[in-house]
Amino acid sequence: MKKNHLSCAARQGGASALTMLVMVLFFGSLLTLVIKLGPVYLDDITIQESIEGLEGTEGLSAMGTREVRSLIRKRLSVNNVRGFDAKQIEIETNGDLVTIKVEYEVRNNLFSNVDTVIHFKHEYEMKGQ
Repeated sequence: MKKNHLSCAARQGGASALTMLVMVLFFGSLLTLVIKLGPVYLDDITIQESIEGLEGTEGLSAMGTREVRSLIRKRLSVNNVRGFDAKQIEIETNGDLVTIKVEYEVRNNLFSNVDTVIHFKHEYEMKGQ
């Protein structure tokens, strides 16, 4: 029984140039997606928190649609959400209950002629004090 006495360097192949290229392309495209789409999702989380923060606002159910929209617009301005139009917020008051519906989409240019469309839809029911 003969042992194969190859040196350690000969047995260790490593990744080929093609494998390295595929890995760089994959992780590069993944990083591009995170950089382009991450801020959109962070803005959506900020929009949700701004609207949810209205829960328990004094006199919320007595406010008109314009006043509630203005309150939300101020909160979004403080949180530096610039690409969102407050007109996309639908507000309905029914006695003490205020229903807020938000439905919007964000379009981003990913690269060249490839775009992304992200659709968000949220609905909140809350009572003012």
